[in-house]
Amino acid sequence: MKKIPLVIILSVFLSFALMGQQTKLKIGHINTNELMQLMPGRDTAEQVLTVYAQNLQKQLEAMVEEFQTKYSDYLANENQFIDAIKQVKQKELLDLQTRIEDFQEEAQKLLVAKEQELLNPLIDKAKKAIEEVAKEKGYTYILDTGTGVVLYWESGDDIMSFVKDKLGIK
Repeated sequence: MKKIPLVIILSVFLSFALMGQQTKLKIGHINTNELMQLMPGRDTAEQVLTVYAQNLQKQLEAMVEEFQTKYSDYLANENQFIDAIKQVKQKELLDLQTRIEDFQEEAQKLLVAKEQELLNPLIDKAKKAIEEVAKEKGYTYILDTGTGVVLYWESGDDIMSFVKDKLGIK
């Protein structure tokens, strides 16, 4: 009988102690895709990127046109060429084809790099604003509804070491 009041008192005490330790989570969300569409400077960056891509495309088209001209010439005159000239012309066509393929790969890399160069400052600016708003408004987490990732979080416990221990990873 004496144990029941002790259990009740202990339960009440633990309840108050746990309530004092709990922090209120405040979760917000934002669609960063929508935000990026509204960012000042985005239109200018996209225009610069479009012009850059068009210039790369023109260079590629000039190379393809050169290949087609040389290939047509080769086909038109193939019967007149001696074997040594045929081999030289064929090698020239293969080299040109390889240069075109290499240029396509390099152009893609250049385009991605240019896009990052132009958009990263906008992304960084948006990220900074999100973090500042989260801190000012007391948010614990900010979720991105456009990409499904966590954009901001208050410092917390990194449980990596615990999970590694659980999995036996050193």
